[in-house]
Amino acid sequence: MKKSKVFGLLAVVATAFLLVSCGKKSDSSTSSKTTTITVGASAVPHAQILKHVQPELKKEGVNLKIKVFQDYVLPNKALAGGDIDANYFQHIPFLKQWNAKNKGNLIDAGAVHLEPIAVFSKKYKNLKDLPKNATVLVSSNTPDYGRVLTIFKDAGLITIKKGVDITSANFDDIASNPKHLQFKHSYEPKLMPQLYKNNQGDAVVINANYAVQGGLDPVKQSVAIEKSSSPYKNIVAIRPNEKNNKAIKKLVKALQSKSTQDWIKKEYKGAVLPAK
Repeated sequence: MKKSKVFGLLAVVATAFLLVSCGKKSDSSTSSKTTTITVGASAVPHAQILKHVQPELKKEGVNLKIKVFQDYVLPNKALAGGDIDANYFQHIPFLKQWNAKNKGNLIDAGAVHLEPIAVFSKKYKNLKDLPKNATVLVSSNTPDYGRVLTIFKDAGLITIKKGVDITSANFDDIASNPKHLQFKHSYEPKLMPQLYKNNQGDAVVINANYAVQGGLDPVKQSVAIEKSSSPYKNIVAIRPNEKNNKAIKKLVKALQSKSTQDWIKKEYKGAVLPAK
């Protein structure tokens, strides 16, 4: 009886040890398969698009966390400081200017979509209808100035000085302005929809993300809109040491996939355009 009890006790201990060992192995295996990354993004449409690819990334072993920012200042600071793993809110000219001003080295990991900047007016139905000395309200986001100038140039309202790179142009680069349009550019980007709704200025230039967020339709309500051939496509930005990060590569691949690009086209009805 004593031997039987001893053998029985040993069997129970061995079984328990085996179960604990198996349990530990399973937990380790599970954690090794999942990688968590945090991506900073503007609320609309960036965070929405990221949320769309979350289920697909989960299948790929990537736990995507989204941190929403309400401005264009903090996302790059957070990325450079290591608080997030990537961000998705800006175009390349903006990134280049930020790097130059802040001695940064953030890089482009891939283009996803274009938010066509548009001109809105409650007073005129066509950009060419603007009268002499009309006031055009523009945000203080200087990397967008080339986009604004291109719209007015294409409408035949201004010309640009020869030899000027339009992606880094500003209002001092206007060569001719027959109607003497007054470009006022001292407003926060997120305030532009409210300025338009309050009937401020003769025309208001609004980024598509803030237009959509403010309940506006850039395609149907604007008097002029940026062409899809624009070089201002929105990108995923990362630190240089993350360029071989497999989880981020999976993120970019999911965002650039045909299914996601088709979803962007359908979801935003032209207010946001696929990059590919």
